Amino acid sequence: MMLSVDNLSVSYGAIQAIHGVSFSVERGEIVTLIGANGAGKSTILKTISGLLRPKSGAITFEDKPIHASEPHRIVKMGLAQVPEGRRIFQQMTVLENLEMGAFIRGSQADLANDYESVFHSFPRLKERRSQLAGTLSGGEQQMLSMGRSLMGKPRLLMLDEPSMGLSPILVEEIFRIIRQVNADGITVLLVEQNAQMALSVAHRAYVLETGRIIKEGGAASFMGDEAVRKAYLGE
Repeated sequence: MMLSVDNLSVSYGAIQAIHGVSFSVERGEIVTLIGANGAGKSTILKTISGLLRPKSGAITFEDKPIHASEPHRIVKMGLAQVPEGRRIFQQMTVLENLEMGAFIRGSQADLANDYESVFHSFPRLKERRSQLAGTLSGGEQQMLSMGRSLMGKPRLLMLDEPSMGLSPILVEEIFRIIRQVNADGITVLLVEQNAQMALSVAHRAYVLETGRIIKEGGAASFMGDEAVRKAYLGE
């Protein structure tokens, strides 16, 4: 098991946002958490990343408990998050943003090859490598946020709402890249409101509702589930 979340509960002060959630991610999978806005999806990712502390429960990454670890230590272990809203360094160039993604590695060996790997996946970033990140389009900023995380050479990549605010054509492009990243050997945990796209790339899925997992199974089976289609696929 690459990532295991066991009976996780998370609170914001007196308000409990996550109630005893358990799920797992196997090496090589794309697993998606789907649910309405406010269901608790982003809270779970922030807790896995160490940005929030759980009220109770355990999180294990590659057989090591991480629920009490600092965020930078979790990244060094090989678990990276592409945050909701991109969170790029707007006054830095594209190349400088990518350099920041590699900073956590310590060793700068093979850095040139890693730039080329990111530029291969995101050709637009290569074209704009000297451009200030804040002047990029929304889709390009999302690509940069993903590329920056990949520069840290993660084994598990968590993506928080990667399609948010993008045109349908760019959404297709982002999800093509997610498939490619996974095919290149990186395990993916995907949080996404666009359930149709998420289920189209995922191996397994969990449905989150008001902080609780209410359904789980193979992503393909969800596409044929009438209740899921009506609630999350707009049918």
